[in-house]
Amino acid sequence: MRASRSGSDFKGSHSIASPHPLVSVRARPPAFDQSNDNDGMRTTFTVRITTPDDVPVIVRHRVGMFRDMGILPSALSDELTAESARYLEAAIPSGEYLGWLASPTDRPQEIVAGAGVQRRRVLPHPVSTANGIVLALRQQAIVLNVYTDRAWRRQGLARLLMQQVLDWARSADIDSLVLHASGEGRPLYEELGFVATNEMRYGRPLR
Repeated sequence: MRASRSGSDFKGSHSIASPHPLVSVRARPPAFDQSNDNDGMRTTFTVRITTPDDVPVIVRHRVGMFRDMGILPSALSDELTAESARYLEAAIPSGEYLGWLASPTDRPQEIVAGAGVQRRRVLPHPVSTANGIVLALRQQAIVLNVYTDRAWRRQGLARLLMQQVLDWARSADIDSLVLHASGEGRPLYEELGFVATNEMRYGRPLR
């Protein structure tokens, strides 16, 4: 069953639908599936675009991501869950948030990885491109919630999902694509073409 190619417009911009709403790739099975590994079988994954019904799994990925990074105190887990769900319930229908979810093709209800972008307007500014310095006048997208369930890691799912993000960004009305890389994810992002910038973050309390 193919995901719909239609998508909501965000503040008058082009459609947010991915150019590849359904994609399959063959990869090695998870480490615990020794029988498949031994007989050389491969697992096929399918990627689809998120819908508002996917809010719980996106929130699970987001909480799991921060927990794995070691920066989410247990006392804040419930609040992060509730506030993330509240945001996504509005942002997915409006087109401010677009996501992709991966699952084994023969088990489409078993979501094993995901990634998303948040579209945001920025003030016009000069940016360096392959064609020289140009003026950015439209939108920026920040990559969020890149997460793979532990049992399915090292199977190429993060790369598969990021390729969907890059394909979408090239076809959408996006001037720049940014992300905050963890130490584990940085090698993949650099290989895909992301580079370090001069951005700095204020490190003292603001409240």
